[in-house]
Amino acid sequence: MKAFFVRFLRDESGATAIEYGLIATGIAIAIIAAVNGVGTNLSGTFSTIAGSLK
Repeated sequence: MKAFFVRFLRDESGATAIEYGLIATGIAIAIIAAVNGVGTNLSGTFSTIAGSLK
């Protein structure tokens, strides 16, 4: 039983899955922030173009 517990504590395969999840979350947040910023700029640009066409 002790050997099983020691082996369980040394097993790091679950830690790598968590790390990959955190990396994916960070990338997703960066993409959302970039798309949000670009969307705001595009909205302003289209509003300016629409105003010029009237």
